[in-house]
Amino acid sequence: MRRFGESPRPGQIYRRRPGVYAVIREGGDLLLTHQRDPAPDFQLPGGGIDAGESPLHALHREVYEETGWRIRILRRLGTFRRFAYMPEYDLWAEKLCMIYLAQPVRRLGPPTEPGHSAVWMSGAAAIRLLGNDGDRHFARQSLRTR
Repeated sequence: MRRFGESPRPGQIYRRRPGVYAVIREGGDLLLTHQRDPAPDFQLPGGGIDAGESPLHALHREVYEETGWRIRILRRLGTFRRFAYMPEYDLWAEKLCMIYLAQPVRRLGPPTEPGHSAVWMSGAAAIRLLGNDGDRHFARQSLRTR
């Protein structure tokens, strides 16, 4: 599995954290979530998979919470790993990130997760602003395919 970002720190214990994320595309535009805290960051919508939850159910739930949108999942784009400190959980995590391509279906309202806002932008702008290399890689890949 491809790794993006920093190498694991020697001696640091990481907790494995599977998550699922969506590249939501309409034409050449992408829907991102902007998270204000703990530091401002643009991200692909998605997040952790709860115990007993399927990845696709988690993806629908997370996208709705972070953007207020319902989506249609088209296909899986791939998976990557990254090692990161997650200050909101005080956790060193080995994040296993499954990435799906999706289309917007309907906006149901604003994001329900505090500190998040949904932002549509051009694919080129999204690739510049996304906060991690893995997200940028899959956003770029999705824009090359139709």
